[in-house]
This record gives sequence, structure tokens and C-alpha cells, in this order.
Amino acid sequence: MSESHKFQLGTIGALSLSVVSSVSIVICNKALISTLGFTFATTLTSWHLLVTFCSLHVALWMKFFEHKPFDPRAVMGFGVLNGISIGLLNLSLGFNSVGFYQMTKLAIIPCTVVLETIFFRKKFSRKIQFALVILLLGVGIATVTDLQLNMLGSVLSLLAVITTCVAQIMTNTIQKKYKVSSTQLLYQSCPYQAITLFVTGPFLDGLLTNQNVFAFKYTSQVVFFIVLSCLISVSVNFSTFLVIGKTSPVTYQVLGHLKTCLVLAFGYLLLKDAFSWRNILGILVAVIGMVLYSYYCTLETQQKAAETSTQLPQMDENEKDPLISVENGSGLKSDNVVPKADPVWNSNKDFQA
Repeated sequence: MSESHKFQLGTIGALSLSVVSSVSIVICNKALISTLGFTFATTLTSWHLLVTFCSLHVALWMKFFEHKPFDPRAVMGFGVLNGISIGLLNLSLGFNSVGFYQMTKLAIIPCTVVLETIFFRKKFSRKIQFALVILLLGVGIATVTDLQLNMLGSVLSLLAVITTCVAQIMTNTIQKKYKVSSTQLLYQSCPYQAITLFVTGPFLDGLLTNQNVFAFKYTSQVVFFIVLSCLISVSVNFSTFLVIGKTSPVTYQVLGHLKTCLVLAFGYLLLKDAFSWRNILGILVAVIGMVLYSYYCTLETQQKAAETSTQLPQMDENEKDPLISVENGSGLKSDNVVPKADPVWNSNKDFQA
């Protein structure tokens, strides 16, 4: 099997793992937050990251992967930034309407495109741009409802978008610059993310819910779903870094909107959530945009590979190194990116993110 085929299979596996694990954790968290009343989203995310780190530490001890230290300042900055972006997304939902929060999430893709274009001179073809517009239009139709603006909420949303985009770009660039795998990067950055959220989580959750996470009544059912959520989060966190490392932050955001549509569909089919013609229309339009995006990306990747293969034989031995890197999204986390646990503490807002 050729390297290109192995890469394609690995990418498909990473995308599939990300979708399955993310939809699973949303359903689990929905039961935990809406049904059982555990509304402490930021604190729960810190527990997710702590469990992920412990799991990776066990995997390292069993030699499933090799520890590869690199610039500690880059790791610390990256981890803290990811933790801050999660907290800001939670605050954005807390101080804005659901509709405006969905607009915030939609803004991540164009913001990422602009940042990559300006700072990394990455070019997005008109076909790719057209597919992204169709995708965003569909997700907007399906999810965006009311749009209530306020100054504090708008500032928080802007900061959330910027930090999320930068964190996801760093996820991709760090893996390529230091030649570390997604597992190695996740293992080293997890402690910083977890500590950031573990310290700020109870305060943020208390501010948004007027409840104390330590005073909550932890029944056996609540503990079961918390443990289950933390176990699923290991797969969510790993697949997030894997997808961004193998593709690009824009592709990861596209995948995130696919998961949003799947969550809406599963909520209707399994949990009998309210569903309207607008949701159906929006999902259909979004799916068309995703298909177009995937098709154009595959087409452009094949064209680049073909151009590279024709150029290589023409290079003389005295010329520069003939290794031409063909990357699916150079210079790029969350929706992760570091994974984002659904920042929901109100049953009316539950899992529309």
C-alpha cells in the first residue's frame, strides 16, 4: 500500500473517530446537563482533560507512543491559550443568546481563512470559498435563531473567536514545525489546559449558573455519566488533534459543523427534540456545502500531487532539495483544536452548539 493511500485511510479514520466520539459525548452530556442538572460545563471540561492526560500517561508507560519533548514555552503558551479559548466560548454562550453564540461559531471559519491568508499566505480557491459559503449558510439556517446583541457578550464572542482560531492554527503549525504527533502534543499540552480550566472553571460556572460545583449533590447516576463523559472525552481530544494535524483547521471546523447537523438529527430521532422545516432545510444545504468542500479539496490535492510528480524528474541533482511538501492546510484545535465540551448550562440552550 502506497504512502498516499495510507495517509488517506488515516485521515478518513481520524475524521470518523472525531464524528463518532463528538456525537457520543454530546448525547452523554445532554443527559448529564439537561436531565440530571449538572450544569458546570467548564469544570467538567477540566476533568475531561485531566482524565485524558492520565490515560495518555498510561499509554506512554505501556509504550504505545514515544515521549518527544520540545520547546516548553511553546507547549505552555499553547496549552494555556486553549484553556482560555474554552472559557471564553463558555462565557460567550452565557452572556449571549443561542443565536448569537451560533453566529460566533460560524465566524471561526472565515476568521481562520483570513488569518491563514494574511500570516501564512495560504490561498483558498474560489471553489473552496464557494463551498464554505454554502456550508455556513446551511448551518446558519439550521441553528441560528434569535440575535440579541450586548456589548459585553459581543466582546467575549470576539475574543473567543480569535483565541479559538489562533489555538487551532497553533495545533497544526506546532505538529509540523517540531515534527511531533498529535498524541505527543496532546500529552504535553493537556496539563496546562487542565490546570487553566481547573482553576478558573468553578469561578466561571458559579458566575454563569449561580451554583457551587462543590456543593452539588453527586448521586450515583450523576457520577456514572461524569465518568462516561470523561472516558469519551479521551477519544474526542485525541481525534481533534489528529484531524487538525492531518488536515487543516478549516477542515476541522467544517467537520465541526457536520457534527452540529448530526447532533440536531440525532436529537430529533433519539431524543424527540423539536425539529422544524428550517432545521431540515439548513442541514440539507450544509451537507451540500460539505460535499462540495470535500470534493474540491480532494481535487486540488490530486492536482498538487500530479504537479509535484511531474516537477521532480526535471530537477537536477545540483538543485535544492527535491522534497516538495504537499500539505492539506499548512500553517493552521477545538470546535477543540482542542476539544470543546458543550458549554451549556441552561436546558433551553442545551446542545444547540
